[in-house]
Amino acid sequence: MASRTTPPPSRPGRPGRPVGTVTRGTTNPNRLRRMDRWIAATHGAALRRAQAPVAVDLGYGAAPWTAVELLARLREAAPRVRVVGIEIEPARVAGAKPYEREGLSFRHGGFEVPLEGGIRPSLIRAANVLRQYDEQQVEEVWARLCARLAPEGLLVEGTCDEIGRRHVWVALGPEGARTVTFATRLGSLERPSDLAERLPKALIHRNVPGEPVHAFLRDFDRAWAAAAPYASYGARQRWIRTARALAADWPLADGPGRWRQGELTVRWEALRPAGPS
Repeated sequence: MASRTTPPPSRPGRPGRPVGTVTRGTTNPNRLRRMDRWIAATHGAALRRAQAPVAVDLGYGAAPWTAVELLARLREAAPRVRVVGIEIEPARVAGAKPYEREGLSFRHGGFEVPLEGGIRPSLIRAANVLRQYDEQQVEEVWARLCARLAPEGLLVEGTCDEIGRRHVWVALGPEGARTVTFATRLGSLERPSDLAERLPKALIHRNVPGEPVHAFLRDFDRAWAAAAPYASYGARQRWIRTARALAADWPLADGPGRWRQGELTVRWEALRPAGPS
């Protein structure tokens, strides 16, 4: 959900009125595959433990492809999960209704995450939603969404390019931000800092000297350059070697199993913005 120009602050909400602003709604099939696979791998156990797990695709856009794909990918890890696509633009909800099926439905709404019976979702995925909001609005939106989560729930908020080659997201629990994940198609990567243009809104304006995320990307590039000899074994081996080097100075939250997928996850505390926005 991102408007053509910088949107005003999120509406405080009134009974029956969604919270947020209408977005461009740009979407493409398979765009969010990296995020979906990471969610299934890292959050699948929590979804299986939940009695009636519900996952929300918040701000799915002009077409419902991402919600349809989310259901298919999550059910490989948690067969009982249901997906609800939520959009603030009523016409998009109407357009998605023909795609409803067992386990998949669509609702009109925004950051209030309206679910029947006040259900608390086990997952909220908000991809490319906050990209054109102001940075000062992010903390408020995160807090609102985290407050809607089930006790073991997860909010995943981030940004990717149009075809899903490069993606960066923040994972948050009910208590707040936990980790930041960098994911890429390794064959198309020249240097890790190329992912900077896909940083979530909370971090994208912080990629400047003196900020932790800038230092991290600098070290990421240096480790990638030092691992150049491993390129002869393939980009995957070079990425794994890079991650091992980074782990000496940065608190990584994953290991070789995820690195092999072209991912690297670092704890939020290490990248948290240093000063006021």
